[in-house]
Amino acid sequence: MSYDSLMVFTGTAHPKLAQDVVKHLNIHLGRANVGRFSDGEVMVEILENVRGKDVFVLQSTCAPTNDSLMEILVMVDALKRASASRITAAIPYFGYARQDRRPRSVRVPITAKVVANMLTTVGVDRLLTMDLHSDQIQGFFDIPVDNIYGMPILLGDIWKHNYQNLIVVSPDVGGVVRARHLAKRLECDLAIIDKRRPKPNEAKVMNIIGEVKDRTCVIIDDLVDTANTLCEAAKALKEHGARTVLAYSTHAVLSGSAIERIQNSALDKLVVTDTIPLRNDAMACDRICQLSIANLLAETMLRISNESSLSSLFME
Repeated sequence: MSYDSLMVFTGTAHPKLAQDVVKHLNIHLGRANVGRFSDGEVMVEILENVRGKDVFVLQSTCAPTNDSLMEILVMVDALKRASASRITAAIPYFGYARQDRRPRSVRVPITAKVVANMLTTVGVDRLLTMDLHSDQIQGFFDIPVDNIYGMPILLGDIWKHNYQNLIVVSPDVGGVVRARHLAKRLECDLAIIDKRRPKPNEAKVMNIIGEVKDRTCVIIDDLVDTANTLCEAAKALKEHGARTVLAYSTHAVLSGSAIERIQNSALDKLVVTDTIPLRNDAMACDRICQLSIANLLAETMLRISNESSLSSLFME
C-alpha cells in the first residue's frame, strides 16, 4: 500500500491519542460523526471517501468498555460498506483480555474469544494491539494479529533516570517472563513476589523471593486496575528494606478507588503509558507519570501499511 492510502479514524474513547498519532504520521484524522441516539444507541457516519484506502480504526476498549467496543464495531461496518480496501482495528488496550480461559472448569464465558469473534465477523482484516494480557489470545483470531510491546518506552524512561542499585520485581509468578526480560535489558537482579488471591481484585502478599534490602525496586506489569496488588507489593517491599519502590505498567486501567489507594501507599512512583486516558484525579496525582506511545503506534501503522517488518522495531 502506498503512504497516501493510509487513513486513521477514531471514536470517543481516546481522541487525544489519535490526534497525537496522526500528527506523527503527518496526515489529518479521518472525519466521522460518532454519537448516540437518545436511547444510547451508537451512531456513526463516515465523512470521508475511503474507497480503496488502508484504514485504521484507533481506539482502546477502555471504560466505558462496552460503548468503546461497540463504536469500533459499527465504525468498521460503516467503513466496510464504504468500500475501504483493508481495515485494521488498532486497539492499544484490548479489553476483556483477562477473561481468556475457564479457570478450574467453572461455568464462565471466555469473553476474549467472544470479542475476537465479533471483530472478525464485522469485517476487521487485521488487529493491532499492545501488551496483550495473555499472548495466547492471538490464537483466538483467524486474522493477522500484531501484538507490539510498550517495553521500549518504559525501558527508555528507566534509563533516562539512571536509577542506582536496581532490582526488577515481578508482582506475581505469572509476570516472571516479562520481569526477566526487563532485568536482562537492565543487567540487574530479579525478585518475585509470591502471593495468593482470595477473591478477584484482592491480593495478599505471602513471600518475597530475592534480596531487596536497600535496593531500588522496579515492579513491572502489563496493567494496573484497582492497584490493590501493586500497593500490597510496595508495602511488602518496603517492609523488607527496599529503599525506593517504582512501578512501570503499560495500561492504566485505574478503576474504583485506585488513585486514592496509590496516593496513600508505600509506592514512590507509578509510570504508565497513554493507551488509556487518565482520569482527572489520576492526572492530579503527583505519584503517577504518563508516557506517550503515539510515536511507536504511528511507526507501527506506517510499517503495516507499507508491508514492512515490525519485528525490527523490537529487536535487541
